[in-house]
Amino acid sequence: MLGTDFTTGSPDWLDLGTPDTGAAAAFYGRVFGWTLLPGGPDAGGYGFFQLGGRTVAALGPLTEEGATSAWTLYFQTSDADATTQAVEKGGGAVRVPPMVVMDAGRMAAYTDPAGAEFAVWEPDNVPGIEAASEVGTLLWAELHVPEPERTLGFYQGVFGWRWQEMDAPGMTYRVLSTAAGDLQDASFGGVAPLHPDIEKPLWIPYFHVADADATATAVTESGGSVLMPPADTPGVGRLAWFADPFGAPFAVLKPDPTM
Repeated sequence: MLGTDFTTGSPDWLDLGTPDTGAAAAFYGRVFGWTLLPGGPDAGGYGFFQLGGRTVAALGPLTEEGATSAWTLYFQTSDADATTQAVEKGGGAVRVPPMVVMDAGRMAAYTDPAGAEFAVWEPDNVPGIEAASEVGTLLWAELHVPEPERTLGFYQGVFGWRWQEMDAPGMTYRVLSTAAGDLQDASFGGVAPLHPDIEKPLWIPYFHVADADATATAVTESGGSVLMPPADTPGVGRLAWFADPFGAPFAVLKPDPTM
């Protein structure tokens, strides 16, 4: 289960790149109840989404040429330089080489061989997000790629991830776990074959909600759009996909109590 006791390869940060940080903050405030804590004069417009006084995500202005609004998931590493070497060896691309982020830590950003973008965080004074798997926080990280087995081999080489196959409607779903610990306790996300309606491979964050249908209403009333309407998945819960007003996709899940 996704938590904040981070180990190598576990999701430990996520941020939103957007063309209008003020409008995006207002949207997610209405949808999830988040407030924005500005990062300060040296942060370049970067700020922190908080819920109940704890940081649950971040946002900043788009900085890469040609970039579109999107959420980026970060995974824990103890050595961003070694991870960069593993990414290159596995056939991935380095979009942002390892760099120091003030006294918070080091980050780097990549594209996997299938074309999905992700990043890593090597913590110093900022371990990562301060809440997960609670209502209004990150619950699950999901990868959508054309050839899951081939792409999983890349991530296994980079992070040592393990996975279990499970049957899902019309596909085989892989549940991901970090390299260490009990397989179920260490699970944090999954991998699905790329759906024809999804334009390109991507990582998508799932946020825990108390009511997926009420969230869908809040999204549309706040200027977002529904990509996949709320629907029940047996043994998982009620989930939906949305896009914020600037096109960044994200998902929500009201977990099945037995999940």
